[in-house]
Amino acid sequence: FVESKSPEWLDIHNPATNEVIGRVPKATHEEMLAAVDSCSRAYHTWSETSILARQQIFLRYQQLIKDNIKELAKLITLEQGKTLADAEGDVFRGLQVVEHTCSITSLMLGETLPSITKDMDTYTYRMPIGVCAGITPFNFPAMIPLWMFPMGMVCGNTYLLKPSERVPGCAMMLAKLLQDAGAPDGTLNIIHGQHDAVNFICDHPAIKAISFVGSNQAGEYIYERGSKNGKRVQSNMGAKNHGVVMPDANKENTLNQLVGAAFGAAGQRCMALSTAILVGEARNWLPELVERAKGLRVNAGDQPGADVGPLISPQAKERVNSLIQSGVDEGAKVLLDGRNVKVKGYENGNFVGPTIVSNVTPDMKCYKEEIFGPVLVVLEADSLDDAIKIVNKNPYGNGTAIFTTNGAVARKYTHEVDVGQVIFFFFLIFRETIMYSMWKIMCFLNLKIHKIMFFFSNVI
Repeated sequence: FVESKSPEWLDIHNPATNEVIGRVPKATHEEMLAAVDSCSRAYHTWSETSILARQQIFLRYQQLIKDNIKELAKLITLEQGKTLADAEGDVFRGLQVVEHTCSITSLMLGETLPSITKDMDTYTYRMPIGVCAGITPFNFPAMIPLWMFPMGMVCGNTYLLKPSERVPGCAMMLAKLLQDAGAPDGTLNIIHGQHDAVNFICDHPAIKAISFVGSNQAGEYIYERGSKNGKRVQSNMGAKNHGVVMPDANKENTLNQLVGAAFGAAGQRCMALSTAILVGEARNWLPELVERAKGLRVNAGDQPGADVGPLISPQAKERVNSLIQSGVDEGAKVLLDGRNVKVKGYENGNFVGPTIVSNVTPDMKCYKEEIFGPVLVVLEADSLDDAIKIVNKNPYGNGTAIFTTNGAVARKYTHEVDVGQVIFFFFLIFRETIMYSMWKIMCFLNLKIHKIMFFFSNVI
């Protein structure tokens, strides 16, 4: 760890109070160069380290994360605002990927083809590619970095990470734990900053691959700039996930799943179920859905019983409120309005309560844009075919869920919907061994965790 000499520092705020709780340096150009040079120097030794030795480091690392999950969660809640339960889930999902990296001795196997011609066999080996980089968002300070650098490093690459400047603490703690696990100096470097740091990563010739999770605007920019510079880039961006509710679905389970998927983590996740399509008589369930959502408790994330924490910033709150109002202006009806929620003792926090907007049509702004807040927009359809048409016309293709007890309906939906991930009856809980497949404008290059070593390695 090196103390920054930067003259520019960014404030870190507690979203529940908007108080400044720390500052993070904007890395200077010299510091960013030093970080990449450190990665480059370490690569020569690290890539030659035996795969068993690298595996042992990550076996120790996953245990250290388990031992410190509570402290990591507290830090996430302080900087990001999500409830402690959500924060622990954030760490736990990342931990599962670290556990998966420990299977590297099986994942990095090459292939053979004997007797391809007379007296000739073919063999392939998977080899590391060099210095890799990751750019991560604010909404999952543990999980998304842990999607990236553990698998990249266990493949023999060194890694440069730029976490969100809003939530840098968790990444720094994860780096310290990795050091404690025995990772050699220089194998993981972290830089902090904003646009200059992103441009540096996209442009530096020593960086061979970039992983990004974040907004559409940033993701498209990073993909284009990085690709033009000859880098591998996987860019995972915005989403608008639909839940199609059939009238034969189990009502109790469906309502519970809708509430949890729409409002958990205050809606600040790319897999939030932000759009419900009620088919036929299922539209009659709306009043009960509203009552379930009313029961959620809005509070600071570290308070007992909190279900919904604050949004990340005042600007995020303003944007969410603006999108709700745009729906009203275009003819939608707000059945549950969380814009004026008050949280005692946290009056300056970035809180928006659970909000349900009905009578929404596909041409409305609140439907077309990713809201990224605790807002569920509700559309209605007369049939499954009509619901499928709505989903397929949407430019996002991240995930979707269908709630039904009819196997034929579920199969029809799976085969006809133009979305990367389809879930039956329940909403997605991401596991490291499941393909995280995003379609349409959501993604340039799928994030397939169980095959991600193909991204982080070359074949010879």
